[in-house]
Amino acid sequence: MIVVIPAYEPDEKLLGVLKDFTEQTSFPIVVVNDGSSEACRPVFDAVRAFDHVVLLEHEVNKGKGAAMKTAFRYIGEHFPADEAVMTVDADGQHLVSDALRVAERLKEHPDALILGSRKFTGNVPFKSRAGNAITRGVFKFCTGVRVYDTQTGLRAFSASRIPEMCGLKGDRYEYEINQLIYCTKNKIDIVEEWIDTVYIEENKSSHFHAVKDSFRIYKVLLLGTSFLRFVVSSFISFLVDYAVYVLLLWLTSRYIAQDELQSLLSVVGARIVSCTCNYFLNRYLVFHAKDSRMSFLKYALLSVIILGIQSGLTAGAVSIGMNKWIVYIPVQLIVYPLSYLLQRAIVFREDRR
Repeated sequence: MIVVIPAYEPDEKLLGVLKDFTEQTSFPIVVVNDGSSEACRPVFDAVRAFDHVVLLEHEVNKGKGAAMKTAFRYIGEHFPADEAVMTVDADGQHLVSDALRVAERLKEHPDALILGSRKFTGNVPFKSRAGNAITRGVFKFCTGVRVYDTQTGLRAFSASRIPEMCGLKGDRYEYEINQLIYCTKNKIDIVEEWIDTVYIEENKSSHFHAVKDSFRIYKVLLLGTSFLRFVVSSFISFLVDYAVYVLLLWLTSRYIAQDELQSLLSVVGARIVSCTCNYFLNRYLVFHAKDSRMSFLKYALLSVIILGIQSGLTAGAVSIGMNKWIVYIPVQLIVYPLSYLLQRAIVFREDRR
């Protein structure tokens, strides 16, 4: 096991981390100075005094992801592929006892990405608790995979995965989210090992920027997963749906006097056309599902259920006086997110652990 510690503007806590790891383990350690200021030079000079510790340095700050990739490349060049890699934060929030348990889990699951996940119990800053809860929910919505602690810096994986990890996009905090997305896309197990939740001095030493770094993370989640493709697929299907609905509404209004019946027939006809279009778009472009008669049958059954919900909402809204030409749009805003979740969970379900 080789330990990687990216460090930007560290204080004495970094030396405490090194002291604990060198005294309690025999792991080689690679520390990356990610362009810290000269005020941190005494800390890094002290890092050189530890046995089995290698110090790599960036001339300018490149970000946590870039620092980790620098360390990964060094490990790939100087250590055998049957070794393992563990990333640890420099601020003292990861205990050696937790790191050892994560290392043991990697032995049990050598092909997996192991996360040291915090339960966020005890005295946890509200910003950290809320931020992790929101990111956890967005990650689950976008990928369909439940990861409790998406932002943990304590992770372990086989050194044979270094080429994959170095090829991932992202140089800052979004890199760690990209790791998780990569695993979900390539069906690599993500295994969580519970660790202690340790926050020192209300996490004041963290360099995570609440606005800029959160924007990077959520941009990666929304653009790097199937969610964006689903949005495009839904928008195309919506245009088809609404165009057919308007056409049928115009046709039925010439022969049927009852507004509710006009709307009902138009909804059914529009849904049949748009559902066929949406099924093929989602199967091939969104979820990349295999050709399956069962998925088509599931989709057809789901479409009937969604059609019933949509028809009921549309007819009900028209009956209470809402404009029959406009009501279709807010109804769709309710139906499409529901349809996405059900399609991913039932129709195009994959084995996601």
